[in-house]
Amino acid sequence: MRKYVKIFLLLLFAVMFIGTFVFLWRKSRPEITMYEIIAPRIGTIEKKTVATGKVEPRDEVLIKPQISGIVSDVYKEAGQMVKAGDVIALVKVIPEMGTLNAAESRVNVARINLDQTERDFERAQSLFRSGVISKEEFEKSQLENNQAKEEFQNAQDNLEIVRDGISRRSAQYSNTQIRSTIDGMILDVPVKVGNSVIQSNNFNDGTTIASIANMNDMIFKGKIDETEVGLLHEGMPIKLTVGALRNSCFDAVLEYISPKSTEENGTVLFEIRAAVTIPDTVFVRAGYSANAEIILDRRDSVLTIPESAVEFVGDSTFVQCVQDSLSKPQVFLRKPIKTGLSDGISIEVLSGIKGGESIRGNKILNK
Repeated sequence: MRKYVKIFLLLLFAVMFIGTFVFLWRKSRPEITMYEIIAPRIGTIEKKTVATGKVEPRDEVLIKPQISGIVSDVYKEAGQMVKAGDVIALVKVIPEMGTLNAAESRVNVARINLDQTERDFERAQSLFRSGVISKEEFEKSQLENNQAKEEFQNAQDNLEIVRDGISRRSAQYSNTQIRSTIDGMILDVPVKVGNSVIQSNNFNDGTTIASIANMNDMIFKGKIDETEVGLLHEGMPIKLTVGALRNSCFDAVLEYISPKSTEENGTVLFEIRAAVTIPDTVFVRAGYSANAEIILDRRDSVLTIPESAVEFVGDSTFVQCVQDSLSKPQVFLRKPIKTGLSDGISIEVLSGIKGGESIRGNKILNK
C-alpha cells in the first residue's frame, strides 16, 4: 500500500514540475502583436453637435375673462379646434349688493321721470294741435320725453349688466361669454363648472380659461453649450428627431440664438429656437422632447482614415505606414501627416499619405 502511495506522489510531483516548466517557457517567449491593416478612403466628414429641448407651438394664447364670476358652462375641451370668436365658456356674474341696489334705484327714478315727461308731452301735443302753444315749446317737451326714454333704457341696461353681466342690447359683446381670440387647437382648459374666476385687469393677470395655439406653426426650443454656440448662425439647417416619433425626422431652420446665457448645474448654456417643418400626415403634440442635430462643419470627397489610427504627439500627428504586413512581427514606418476636420470617428487627411497606401490600425491579436 505504501509503495502505491509513493508512486502516486512521485507522479504528481513530476506533473507539477513539467507544468511549471511549460508555463515559464511560454511566459519567456516574446509577444507578437498583430494589427489591422487600413486603407485610406474618400468620404465625407461632418462635425455635428446635438441640442436637447422640446417642440412647442410658436404662439400659445391664454384666454382670460374680462369679468369676475363663476363658470356656469364649459363648451369646449382640450384637443378641439376653434375659430376666432367661438364661445369656450360662460361666466355667471355674482353682483355686489350695494351696486345692485344702486342700479335698481336708478331704474325706479328713471321710470318716474319717464312717466312724468310722457304726461307733459301728451299735454303739450294736445295744446300744440289747438294752437295754444308754439312749436318751439312743443319740440322742447318732445326732447325732454326722448331724453327720459333714453335715460330709462340706460338704467335698465346698467341693471342687467350689474345683475347678469350682459344687457339685451349688447348681447353680442357680452363679457360673460368667453371667446377664442385666434384660430387653433385648445391645449388645455384648466377650469371646471363652478370654479370662481377673476377678470384680467391692471393689477391681476386673471384666471386662465383656456390655452390655444396654432399647431401648424411649431418651433424647437432647446439649449446649447457655450463652447459650440460660437459656431452657430441663423439660417443653419437642423435635423430634428422626436423621441415619441421614433421613425420620424423633421427638417428645421435655426432662427434665434439667445444673446444672454443661463447657468444650469454649473454649465453655461444658450437658448436656441428653430422653425420646424412638419408634414400634414404627422401630428406632433406640444411639449414633445426632441434632439436637434446641427452640422457645424462639413467636408465632401476628402481622404479620411479612422482617428484611432492617428498618433498625436504635441502639435504633431503621425501614422504607421505598412512596410511588410505578412512578416511576424509586422513592419511599419512612422510618417508625419497633416490632418483637418474630425467627427470623432474619422479624420480628414490633408497631406502625408496617399489613397493607395496602407496604415496600421487597431491591435487584433496577441501571441
